[in-house]
Parts: sequence; structure tokens; C-alpha cells
Amino acid sequence: MHRYSIHSLFFHRLILVPAFLLALILLPPVSAEAAGGGPAGPPAQAEVSRFTGPDVLPDAPAQEAPEAQEEHHEEPVPPFWLVLPFVALLLMIATGPLFYAHHWHHHYPKYTVGLGALVTLYYLFVLHSPTSMMHALQEYLSFIALVASLFIAASGIFLKVNARGTPLANVALLSVGAVIANLIATTGAAMLFIRPYMRLNQGRLKAYHIVFFIFIVANVGGALTPIGDPPLFLGFLRGVPFFWTFTHVWYIWVPTMLAILAIFFVIDTRNKAESITPIEPGKTIVVQGSRSFLFVLVIVVSVFIDPNVFGWVPRLQIESVSLPFGIREIIMFSMCYLAFKFCDKDALEKNEFSFEPIREVGWLFLGIFACMVPALALISDFANRNADVLTTGMFYWGTGSLSSVLDNAPTYLNFLAAAMGKFGVDVNIPAEVADFANPQLVHPESWLYLQAISVAAVFFGAMTYIGNAPNFMVKAIAEANNVDAPSFGGYLVKYAIPILLPVYFVVWVVFYSGWIL
Repeated sequence: MHRYSIHSLFFHRLILVPAFLLALILLPPVSAEAAGGGPAGPPAQAEVSRFTGPDVLPDAPAQEAPEAQEEHHEEPVPPFWLVLPFVALLLMIATGPLFYAHHWHHHYPKYTVGLGALVTLYYLFVLHSPTSMMHALQEYLSFIALVASLFIAASGIFLKVNARGTPLANVALLSVGAVIANLIATTGAAMLFIRPYMRLNQGRLKAYHIVFFIFIVANVGGALTPIGDPPLFLGFLRGVPFFWTFTHVWYIWVPTMLAILAIFFVIDTRNKAESITPIEPGKTIVVQGSRSFLFVLVIVVSVFIDPNVFGWVPRLQIESVSLPFGIREIIMFSMCYLAFKFCDKDALEKNEFSFEPIREVGWLFLGIFACMVPALALISDFANRNADVLTTGMFYWGTGSLSSVLDNAPTYLNFLAAAMGKFGVDVNIPAEVADFANPQLVHPESWLYLQAISVAAVFFGAMTYIGNAPNFMVKAIAEANNVDAPSFGGYLVKYAIPILLPVYFVVWVVFYSGWIL
């Protein structure tokens, strides 16, 4: 089947992907107030709505009226064994492509939906907690809207670097991609640069090229602005000043980037194969399909179309029932169609575009979003109960390690709520979040906790394929173009642990151990 003839199949499957979660709207209906999350309660026990999908906040306001809070109830803490479906799904993602590839490729949607349905049904009919799964539905739709729209829009841009891949050229491209990630988000930068990066290294492209691209462009690079990575945008929507991230993270970002780039340069220098990328006379950088930049811009701007940012943005609901999506998601899903319909088809052809990568990501993350609900609930409960004894180093390693295997956006918010509770302030009140970032208003060290959580959530998102939204997309695009990419376990054991962990350990020693600073 020709790749352009399957666009109808793509949109058909895009509707089917969230089908079982969409049923949560009807079983049973959730009021607009209930969908907003639990009560604020005492600061140390503040209930935080889970949400992710790069750059998204749930439809509930950050600070609710007291009468609305009184109607809320505490969400139940799930039993520990309910994380087993999530563990099983991770194991299947890690082992399926290695040991039963044919079976996995044909049946993985059934496993993801089945495990997700198991957790969903338990929450609905045993815990009687539809609100938690409604949040999961909101998060998934926001996630897939952003990832799918940027994937399709960026695929319409053919970016050719009229040069051959060398260690120095690769470092330059990765550095540019890292900076751009702070302007169009890590997902946008990853979708824009991954194909020219692979073409640049034609004939010498190895698995480590893909891995370091994920490390730098899809994760660490986007740590300087709230636009760059989902957790930071969540902090901005909650009240962290826009430029706070840059002014408090740049001096950690720079040496971390230099260290990872230096390691890449050494490894790439040992690759003696030469690039066979054809060099054509003319400009060094050639851009075709520039009209698709307009779609990318619309998608990035739409990230801010949120009722918590602009009061004029309406909340979508039918009578008292909140819909699990907003104006932002409608715009992004519209961009999926428009960007494909009106893109430069020749640029799309040169990018060897197919819908398979977004199809795979859509199905896998459908199960992940549902299955990680109990894991995040248990983490939130533990962090809130033990906030008083947790140090900045503990918040750094706790946020980081859990951002590696859970989505880093809700992990960030849960740990931020716990850290603020430690100092008697509430994550649900934007003014108190802003004060928490200022050492002169709450506590001289409060800003350090926010910095540790922010750095860890972004940096450690690179530790696995599921730590941050674009990671698995980059892997899927590479494999769709017959480029070698390590397995889930290979990525973690061969690259992330021996390369990133030592770098992140040094960050902890210098900034959060108390031994040096």
C-alpha cells in the first residue's frame, strides 16, 4: 500500500486509539468539579491532578473556589499490586522486539489496550474513582495531539545539510537542535532535525547516533525555557516565572551539555567510516516545504491556549460534564489533517514519510498512560507523607529516577507539590508557587528544591524511551527508515546508565550533595 493512500487509515486509527478510555465519559459521567481533581487540603497533603502530554495542563483551574473544594473527595490510594500491569507492559516493550518480534509487531495493540483496560476497570468498579482515569484520558489526548501534529507538520519540511557527517559537524547540528528545542519544544526540534541528522551520516550511521540525538535534542537541550520540555511548562502554568528556568538552570545546562557532547565526540571520532552523503553544488542548507513551518508555529502557539493562561479561553463541557479535551487539542488535531493535506508532497516523499511511527507511539502510550495511574498515585502518596525528611538530593534522585520510567511531567508536579508542602505552601496557588521560586519570600533554600526537581525531570527523561514524549518517536522514525536503534533494554544498559548516570551524578555532587556548593 502506498504511504499516501493510508492517510484515511491513520485518522481512523487515531480515533480508535483512545476508544476504551473515551468510554469513561459515560461510565459514569464526571462533573466539571470532579474532573478538576481532589481538594487542596493542607499544603503537605495537596492533591495534584496528573497530567502530561508535552505542554498541557488539565482543564481544572489551578486555584478553585472554597465551595468547589468542599465537594471534592480524596482520591483512594491504590493497592501496590496494581502497578504490575505497568511493569508487565514495560517488560513486553523491552523484550517483544527482541524475542518475539513477529508476534509483538502484530499484536502489541491488544496487549496495551488489555493491560490498560484492566487498570481502568479496577479504578472504575473497585476503587470507584473515575476522576483518576478521566485525568489519564485528558493527558493521553493532549499527548497524542501534540506528538501527532508536530510529527506530521515537521515531516513536511525537508531540511538538507549539504555536507557530510563528521564528528564536528554532528556536534554542531546537535548543539543547534538543543538550542532550537527551547523555542519549539523538544518534540518539535526532534521531529525537525532527526531526518537531516540521519541523512548527514549516511554510510556511517550507528545506533549511538540515534541515542545521543535523544539525549541532547529530545531531552537535555530543552531545559532552559518552559516551552522546551513538558515539566517546565507545567511549572510555568502553575506560577513559576517564565524566565526563572533560564536564570537558574543555564549554569547547570551548559556543563551538562558540554559533557554529553564531549562523550559523543570521542565515540564518534572512533567511527572510522566515512559519510557517503552526496554533496551538491549550491547552498549549505536547503529547506523545502517551508510552508509547513506555519503549521509548526500554530501548534507551538496553541500550547498556550489554556484557560489557566488566558481567562478568555473557554472550558469545553456539556452541561456539567467536562470534555477530556480543550480548544488546544482541537487545534492540534486539525493541524494533523491540514499539515498533511497542504504540505509539499515532494518534501514528504524525500523524508520517506509514513504513519507507522505515530501509530506505534499512539498504541503503546495508550497503555502506558492508563497503567501508570496507580504508580503515580503511590508516588504522590509517599512523597507527601515523607516530604519533611526529604532533602534536595533526595528530591533530585527521586524525581529523576521516576521520570525515567514514568512520564516526567506528572512526576515533576507530584514532587513539586511535596516540596512546597515541606515549606507550608500550596502548589495549587500560583502566587505561592512564584514565592516558592524566590529565596527571599518563602525560605532561602526553597528555590533550590524547585531547581533540583526541574533539572532532574528534564535530564532524566532521557534515561529510557518512555521518559519523554519524543524519545520513542525518534526510535520509531529511525526504524521506519531502516536505521539501527537499540532495544529498550539495550538503550538503558548500554548507553543511558554508563553515559548519563555518571554525568548526572556529577551534577548531584556539585549542586545538591552539599559537599561543594
